[in-house]
Order: sequence, then structure tokens, then C-alpha cells
Amino acid sequence: MNKQQDAGLGKQIKGTAKDIAGKLTGDKILQGEGKVEKAVGNVQKKVGDAQERHEINKQVERERDGRA
Repeated sequence: MNKQQDAGLGKQIKGTAKDIAGKLTGDKILQGEGKVEKAVGNVQKKVGDAQERHEINKQVERERDGRA
């Protein structure tokens, strides 16, 4: 897991907590902030996932080139 994935997961968790707190207290603004933070975290985690896949693909290609 890379830094982007970690940060994205953290934002998802924090956003979920805000969303739930907003629902429990009836605070629509807090609930909305939570939903936005979850969405931002989801995007950030996906960016991290793509970066990780790219690094794995580069490593596989280097290994393949080294064997040839």
C-alpha cells in the first residue's frame, strides 16, 4: 500500500465518521462534508491503486527485459 492509498483510506474513514455524526445529530452540513470527504478519499485511493499497478507493471517489464 502506498501513501496515496493510505491517505485516501484515511479520508474515507474520516468522511464516514462525519457522515454518521451528521445523521445522528441532524447536522446536514456535517453530513454533506462527510459525503464529500468520502468521495475525495475514494478518488485518492483509486489514484494510489493506479500508481501501484503502474509500478508493478514497470517492475514486471524490467524483469522480462532482464531475462531476454
